[in-house]
Amino acid sequence: MPNIKFFESKKIRSVWNEEEQKWYFSVIDIIEVLTESHRPRKYWSDLKKKLFIEGFDQLSEKIGQLKLESEDGKKYLTDVADAETLMRLIQSIPSPKAEPFKRWLAKVGYERLEEIENPELAQQRMREIYKAKGYSNEWIEKRVRGIAVRDELTNEWKKRGVKEGKEYAILTTEISKATFGLTPADYKKHKGLTKPQENLRDHMTDLELIFTMLGEASTTEIVRNKNAQGLPENERAAIEGGTVAGNARKELEKKSGRKVVTSQNYKSLSEKQKRQIDRGKK
Repeated sequence: MPNIKFFESKKIRSVWNEEEQKWYFSVIDIIEVLTESHRPRKYWSDLKKKLFIEGFDQLSEKIGQLKLESEDGKKYLTDVADAETLMRLIQSIPSPKAEPFKRWLAKVGYERLEEIENPELAQQRMREIYKAKGYSNEWIEKRVRGIAVRDELTNEWKKRGVKEGKEYAILTTEISKATFGLTPADYKKHKGLTKPQENLRDHMTDLELIFTMLGEASTTEIVRNKNAQGLPENERAAIEGGTVAGNARKELEKKSGRKVVTSQNYKSLSEKQKRQIDRGKK
């Protein structure tokens, strides 16, 4: 389960290993944070040689490789390590951030274990992050609910032999096309989102989130009722589920006289919220 963590506003790519019940973190990201080096890969290469000379000969066994998304939006094999191995690496990196980072590592691990015991904590922390970014409570509730709907759908895909990554993307594209008449890539362009790390759903309006949920919830229902197996059957279900939402969207647009799909993104939405807040203060 890929994830993005932040240490002092710096992005650290991470993956939760369900079987081992622990996080794996991108070594390069952590070195960049601790050293502020403009060449973290070169630093890491030199550090590996140094550690081997110092007797840390199990390093190659401790460091794994996982495909993580890069700045260009593509996934590449990246060196990763668990918290225990990182503690050893940090000792070899002279940095004033070393101790704060160790505490951060312990906190991240503890919070994840808490969330496994009580899933509501994960949702609460998610709400707090969106709230800090300036989203309204009403929008946040829809976004959190949308994540739950999405998780329910991907769990069904996983059980039915659909492969994560490319095949999930194919099915998601079919739902989006049937719901909104746009692929996710075209939708991002429509909203003026140019950075690969910008999440389309974080820039949707309330109505866009609602129809996204309807498309995915309808697909989940069809997948279950038809017992869809493999990519072709699930692709048909995705088109059918998206069509349910697409027909509802068209009907609303016909009755309201307004398009559901909008070029508004988070920046414009947040500015609107600020103006509303300012008017409320007067």
